[in-house]
Amino acid sequence: MEQHHVLDEDALFEMAELFKVFGDSTRIRILYALFQSELSVTDICEELGMSISAVSHQLRLFGNGMAVSVISTAAGKCTMSFSDALIRGVFCNF
Repeated sequence: MEQHHVLDEDALFEMAELFKVFGDSTRIRILYALFQSELSVTDICEELGMSISAVSHQLRLFGNGMAVSVISTAAGKCTMSFSDALIRGVFCNF
C-alpha cells in the first residue's frame, strides 16, 4: 500500500493563514499594491482610497510577516514590503 505524506499541524496552520490572506479582495488589493512597490500605510491609503483604520485592520490580519514585512527607515517612517515568495508567485502567474 502506498504511503501518503501527511502535513503536520504547523504546516496546516500556515496553509490556513495563507488562504485567509487571499480570502478577502481588500487584502488582495493591498498585497498587489505592495507587489508593485514598497509602500507606507499612508501610501496604501492614498493609492487604494481607504482609511488608515481600514488598512491597518487588514495589515494586522496578514500575521507574523508571512505576507508583509515592516521596514523601518531612518526617518522613522514604517514602510511595508511584500515578503512571501509563494504569494509573489501567485501574482506573477496572473
